[in-house]
Amino acid sequence: MPGKYYEELEIGQRFRHSRGRTITEMDNVLFCALTLNDQALHINEDFASSTRFGQRIVNGILTMGLVVGLSVNELTDGTIVANLGYENVRHPAPVFHGDTIYAETEVLDKRESRSRPEVGIVRLRQIGRKQDGTVVVELERTVMFLKKPEDR
Repeated sequence: MPGKYYEELEIGQRFRHSRGRTITEMDNVLFCALTLNDQALHINEDFASSTRFGQRIVNGILTMGLVVGLSVNELTDGTIVANLGYENVRHPAPVFHGDTIYAETEVLDKRESRSRPEVGIVRLRQIGRKQDGTVVVELERTVMFLKKPEDR
């Protein structure tokens, strides 16, 4: 499994995820359509051009989801049981069509599950940055990770 097991994660450990992803106009428009979000700031160029941004901005939930997704390969692929919650989500800067997003993860806390001996609970801080280093999303996520199988 490329993901990390509970025992392989240490408080303070940091990951700079190797993949980046450029967000296209189609990504943003399709995400808004799929989620029934018809906010003009995301889908109406005429309207958005008259705002302080001067153009459409990418839906923040898409940006957050992308940052979580960029961490899967190196962190949770095959070792996650469930996402338990998202907290302290901030969007300090906008994302525009054509921006490339990169992700970082820090392990904030971990504990063994009180009810399930085969899993542990880990709190992560995840940060998404544009190609120029500007932070565009920050969040904390609580994740249930598998422990290493005992037969290994």
